[in-house]
Amino acid sequence: MVFKNVVIKNKLGLHARVVTLVVKKASGFKSDIFIEFNGKKADSKSIINVLALGANCGAQIKITASGPDEALALDEMAAVFDKE
Repeated sequence: MVFKNVVIKNKLGLHARVVTLVVKKASGFKSDIFIEFNGKKADSKSIINVLALGANCGAQIKITASGPDEALALDEMAAVFDKE
């Protein structure tokens, strides 16, 4: 299992368009990928779960990946949140 703390740079935070990209990216990996924010944990392959986190621009989230492609999954997921 690997994890990384990431700051959301998109000025709208975790809104529908960004979350769709997150879920699409996460679904391409065999690993289990979770996003944590403010005491809540969401399966990154579920649009509803990720939207429910309610993270805004500047929020720090924790991405955790566990599985056969965890390192690559973590790097690529972090890159999604790094875009403005």
